[in-house]
Amino acid sequence: MSSATPAQRPKKKRQAVSIGRIMAFTFLGIILIGTLLLTLPASSRNGHSAGVMTALFTATSATCVTGLVLADTWSQWSNLGQMVILMMIEIGGLGFMSAASLAYFSLRRKISIQQQLVMAEAIGSNMNDVVEHQKRLLIRAFTVEGIGAVILTARFMTEFSFPLALKLGVFHAVSAFCNAGFDVLGFIKPGASMIVYQTDPVICLTLSALVILGGLGFLVWDELLRERSPKKWSVYTKLVMITTGTLLLGGTILFCLLEWRNPSTLGTLSAPQKLLAAFFQSMTLRTAGFAGVNQGLLTPAGKAVSIFMMLIGGSSGSTAGGLKTVTFVVLLMFLWNRMRGRHTVSVFHRTISDDHVLNAITIFMLMVLLAFAGATVICATSPVGFADSLFETVSAIGTVGLTAGATPRLGTVSKCMIIVFMYFGRVGLLTISFGFLKKKPSGEKYRYANTDLLIG
Repeated sequence: MSSATPAQRPKKKRQAVSIGRIMAFTFLGIILIGTLLLTLPASSRNGHSAGVMTALFTATSATCVTGLVLADTWSQWSNLGQMVILMMIEIGGLGFMSAASLAYFSLRRKISIQQQLVMAEAIGSNMNDVVEHQKRLLIRAFTVEGIGAVILTARFMTEFSFPLALKLGVFHAVSAFCNAGFDVLGFIKPGASMIVYQTDPVICLTLSALVILGGLGFLVWDELLRERSPKKWSVYTKLVMITTGTLLLGGTILFCLLEWRNPSTLGTLSAPQKLLAAFFQSMTLRTAGFAGVNQGLLTPAGKAVSIFMMLIGGSSGSTAGGLKTVTFVVLLMFLWNRMRGRHTVSVFHRTISDDHVLNAITIFMLMVLLAFAGATVICATSPVGFADSLFETVSAIGTVGLTAGATPRLGTVSKCMIIVFMYFGRVGLLTISFGFLKKKPSGEKYRYANTDLLIG
């Protein structure tokens, strides 16, 4: 009996570490392959290599479904380059294990227990029926993207030829559903993103629907389709739906109040157009990255609200990034309960474990500290003010992709830092922590005597 226990413990530890490492290294491998392909002269529209930095920055942004770019996607990249970017967006958005499982399904190969564990970790699920879950995930994702592509293609056909309209429809449908924020509208106005269509309800609402569906998470999809009555939803699904609706509505109202008279954003639009543009701005901050207005011309208060909403992001197990909606709610409930003198956090007659609360606090502190440290580095190495620098770092960590105009002005050091931030934001700070830094903490073996401190 004693000989079996030591043999099992190291095996479990190695398995736990390998899951995090597989996720991190696979994303890194995709980025490096994408970088290599984008450095090819054939990937650039002018026939000359874009250079390693531009290729690496773009590949990281695409794989991490962020949307920050050093060069306009249409102007810089050829059809080959744009196809490479679209493939990286799809892989990064659906998750690398979703793409891997699709390959296995195509070849009808059996997926091993270890591979199922990695798949479960990637989508935030358990091992129960993970393969069937992946099949449903892929079918539903491609179906939603296909419907969005058809609607967008039909709309673009009113202006452009069918081949170009089809390209625009497919590219933007995938980019929207994966919350990537890449666009290929540079032939109209380079760098303008969706500003050229900010008053078009078909394009704006279709993109919004794709972004919101992609940001809800596949686990929420399953439950919404399985349980039609909200009373039967799990606590997690209830929190996701309530938080998502509140943030979208609250963001729309706030941007109407803050930007209504700003001639550089909403001021010159009619009332219905202002409401549409404000809603689109509220939606795109959920890590979508499509610019419906010029982010650099927002009022200071508008930028502050944008930074806050970018930090929150979408929901777990989705194509979105950021702190995540439920994590944000857990933090709010923790603060509310502590202010009332309570030691436990509960919601919908259920208690949230201390581990979940500590994880939420950890992720929040890491993101905030990295965002402010990164903004300081950008200010020190690039001709960018602190507000725009903070906007840039939060956008990178939250994998949002919006910029207040700082990206083209970044120095080499700042560009490298943003690349790392985008990678961290997509792979997940906790995933990296568990994968590379997980050691047996001394607290599990020893407990030191308590001490009293003055807090507050």
